[in-house]
Amino acid sequence: MGRWLAIDHGTVRIGLALGNSRDGIASPLDVIHATPPERAFEQIAALISEYDVTGLVVGWPLNMDDTEGPQGKLAREAAAELERRTGLDVRLWDERLSSFSADQQLAGLYTRKKKKARQDAVAAAAILQDFFACGGPESAPRPGDVTAG
Repeated sequence: MGRWLAIDHGTVRIGLALGNSRDGIASPLDVIHATPPERAFEQIAALISEYDVTGLVVGWPLNMDDTEGPQGKLAREAAAELERRTGLDVRLWDERLSSFSADQQLAGLYTRKKKKARQDAVAAAAILQDFFACGGPESAPRPGDVTAG
């Protein structure tokens, strides 16, 4: 499967994490600004090249009843755009509670401001770690496999 980049897509910040499917370990990488979108796509493309990434996992914030809300739709659309721009294998992964998990991991380690700056990358690592633990791409849909709603 190779090296994967996880993306915790937000409207303000985008958390990024990197991991290798061979060992199933994910590490926080960076947090970038979500706007302007074109700049965010350029930064992600640069990381894909720098780290020789073979696949992308985009966190998909579903509601607790498994439905897709407005944030889920935005993440799915961003995943589809990344798939179109990069030609890589792009998968969606249920990210429910990843931010909560990141908060727990960072509790007591940083000031509030520094914690906020790292939280999205740690959440992306939690998404990627879960993706690896649950079977990787065989267990995750591509953006085009999902119908809106």
